[in-house]
Amino acid sequence: MPENATEVTAAGIARLAGVGRAAVSNWRRRHTDFPKPVGGTETSPSFALPEIEQWLRDQGKLAEVPLRERVWQQLSGHPAGAVPALFHVGCALLLAQERPTAWREITAVSDARMAGVLSLALNEVLTARFGPASGTGRAVHSPDRSELLPSVPLLRGAAELAAGSGARDAFEFLLGRQLDANPRQYTLTPPGLADLMAALADTGGGPPRTVLDPAAGTGTLLGAVPRPTALYAQESDPDLAALTALRLALHAGPAECTLAVRTGDTLRTDAFPGLTADAVLCHPPFNERNWGHDELAYDPRWEYGFPARTESELAWVQHALAHLREGGTAVLLMPPAAASRRSGRRIRADLLRRGALRAVIALPAGAAPPYGIPLHLWVLRKPDAGPHPSPELLLVDTAEPAEPASDRSGRDRLDWPALHTAVLDAWRPFNGEAETGPASAPSPPGAENSRPRPGVSRTVPVIELLDDDVDLAPARHLPSAAAADGPAELTDVRDRLTRSLRLADSLTPPPVEISDLARWPLTTIGELARAGALQLRTGGTGTGPGSVLTEHDVLGSTSPSGNLPADGPHEDPVLVEPGDVVVPVLGGGSVARVIDDATAGAALGRNLQLLRPDPAALDPWFLAGFLRGTATNRRASSYASTATRLDARRLQLPRLPLAEQQRYGERFRTLAAFEDALRLAGQLGGRLVQGMYDGLTDGTVTPE
Repeated sequence: MPENATEVTAAGIARLAGVGRAAVSNWRRRHTDFPKPVGGTETSPSFALPEIEQWLRDQGKLAEVPLRERVWQQLSGHPAGAVPALFHVGCALLLAQERPTAWREITAVSDARMAGVLSLALNEVLTARFGPASGTGRAVHSPDRSELLPSVPLLRGAAELAAGSGARDAFEFLLGRQLDANPRQYTLTPPGLADLMAALADTGGGPPRTVLDPAAGTGTLLGAVPRPTALYAQESDPDLAALTALRLALHAGPAECTLAVRTGDTLRTDAFPGLTADAVLCHPPFNERNWGHDELAYDPRWEYGFPARTESELAWVQHALAHLREGGTAVLLMPPAAASRRSGRRIRADLLRRGALRAVIALPAGAAPPYGIPLHLWVLRKPDAGPHPSPELLLVDTAEPAEPASDRSGRDRLDWPALHTAVLDAWRPFNGEAETGPASAPSPPGAENSRPRPGVSRTVPVIELLDDDVDLAPARHLPSAAAADGPAELTDVRDRLTRSLRLADSLTPPPVEISDLARWPLTTIGELARAGALQLRTGGTGTGPGSVLTEHDVLGSTSPSGNLPADGPHEDPVLVEPGDVVVPVLGGGSVARVIDDATAGAALGRNLQLLRPDPAALDPWFLAGFLRGTATNRRASSYASTATRLDARRLQLPRLPLAEQQRYGERFRTLAAFEDALRLAGQLGGRLVQGMYDGLTDGTVTPE
């Protein structure tokens, strides 16, 4: 094996061959010529990539390694580590994007020569983009020749990848893979949430031009701002700060906006002490005790009160306000406890009295990590020197879904377009009325334009909130949607429940007829696929507009709720067609869904397997019905880890003539309709019960 050859794990081998990790384990056990581990640990060994590629080709399991996979394997197996390698790639892609002619000349020489010339060229580009290295504290250093030399083959491959998809998309793909491979190292802000926060920062006169993120992380929030003129970021992790700076530079394009990214502890060492921005977007760290409470007691930023040691989030709030121009907007993601902890009530009260806090928005669980908690958004405005009308606070609660289905929670289940609409429909009228100013609007800001939406939004006079607790949690001040809608809504729910129960009754299976145990000849999905009776596909890739059928949609029998990412190298997704059978890979139990006309056209999501039967050989409902058998799933499942994994190729079903398949398929179709009717009845019943409880307890419904 060549010295410093790229190594690949079992997961990487599975990705190269387009199979599951269980298949790789089987190959290692069954094939004596499978390459031996060259590194890693006993439980997670690594293998030489060239040896793995050759073995896969010899076995006919790999025609050619896709370029993006080759580049990723080179990056992840880099001798200096994946993060330094990704940094080198980002620098090279920035040079290729901003000076394409110079990049072509540099790559025309030998590897050793290229490393030296590239170091000089990168120093020029990085200095032009981020300022001089000395005395500025910039996050991006200029790599020297010795650093770059081991990365030259990787940089050539990354440039080839960028030639097909663009420098920005190539870097986004590699950065995304690195984040996915190390989920516990990074706190991520989902793109849907970033877009919502950027929209809330729009003051009504257009998007903000100068924006600061004092806890930049991966730069997602700043990347969501449309057409900025200046972006400022600070991040405590030096490696992450460098990657974020490169990501933003590739996103912004050549010299389209000023970009300053600094490294350091924001609260203790502010990198932009004199900056006043149009907007501040921030996803701060939560529940920090060591945020500088003892050192910063007399800091001028605590204009609204000195935060308690347990109130680090209120320190970030005041840091954001200190960096706003008069009238500027800050949007911060906050834990729900920050709205109600007694230790922060004095600061919350002063924020309300002075009109700095404009809105508190409760998000559904799953909007951002930690995914099990319904986080809040705080929208703040830097008060100006003029007179102010009686302040009001907009409260929005999107944490409770419209339908009470328990399977709607989770990060893959959020309907981001609907969430954006619900929040912005409440915020924009309120914000627009506030922008008219006191001279033209003697009534309180937002009093006329912001119309209350029962159970979703309400404008509350600040005087009503200034009690002993100053609890700003929207759920405390908004009635439930069922109670707010009143008896008319409950009557509609009751009528729908009655219809659903009647449908379920009509679909109830007849009494079973006992027969002798069937002794069918059996076959497997793998055998049928090899014979051409069906196709087997997996989901989870692709970019562009369109909806995605997620694992939760299949488990809950709901409409496609995901969205394809707009960024990243273009790759055609797997689109479902009528008659396809979709099976979850992980933890789904006995579940199989037949695609109908309403769902057709959606992209197949992650952790899903698609079986596309030939209608001349297999009935889809017959296929789906037998796949749901408990014994069938047990035989095809792997229990090697904490999660059960289903290998669709091992699923068994009987060999029957097509006419007999259709007879079984019709019975399975009826059972599926019965199951859907029961599920809907359960949802409506729960909604009716809770609505009755709410109505009886708040007086909107009488016992009669």
